[in-house]
Amino acid sequence: MEFRFLGTAELAEAPSAAVVVDVMRAFTVAAWAFGQGAEKIVLAESLDDALALKARHPDWVALKDGPPAPGFDAVNSPGLLRSVDLDGRTVVQKTTAGTVGALAVKEASLVLCAGFVVAEATARLLRARECGSVTFVVTGEGGQADEDLACAQYIARRATETGADAAEFLRRAGESRAAAELAGGVRQGAHPDDVALCLELDRFPFAMVAALEESLMVLRPCAVPSLTDGAPN
Repeated sequence: MEFRFLGTAELAEAPSAAVVVDVMRAFTVAAWAFGQGAEKIVLAESLDDALALKARHPDWVALKDGPPAPGFDAVNSPGLLRSVDLDGRTVVQKTTAGTVGALAVKEASLVLCAGFVVAEATARLLRARECGSVTFVVTGEGGQADEDLACAQYIARRATETGADAAEFLRRAGESRAAAELAGGVRQGAHPDDVALCLELDRFPFAMVAALEESLMVLRPCAVPSLTDGAPN
């Protein structure tokens, strides 16, 4: 399995398989939404598109980065979302980096969205699909976000090596600029537990697969082979 690590702006063409990483916080939030019972997540192109989808589907739950805003039901915070009952609901998500990265590779044959909370499941799915070449899209800070790069490198390591240890990768993420800004209250629409929740390794047992459904890019949870099915320990 061969790996590339690129920022969203560096994508010259659609890869065959892509793992889009946004640890703090888009795809940690997405995993929590599924953990809270959401059926699917529609990745919106813009805030206006998110609001338009919400207007057409009033029962959908719209969330965005930053502070609460009219028309949106939630913000992009795992700490705040974890108490919301989303059973059977559709979520519309628009964020600054994560959703942009996923939409940039929407033509890829396989698109996975990931953070540390679904790292092992993501690595197992890459093994199960026998991907020859995988492009990791590092979404934060123009492709320079160390929490996203660390998570991408860890997933790549777990996809190919037995006994890969997460400690160093989690340390890097915990010392990243994004973590400092969240912990320091620089970013609005946050909860004090957000950093810890974003660094909770393998909190959820599913991977997250995004695919075009008609004209929308839709993210859904995906069951993966169990740890006994030939996965590294």
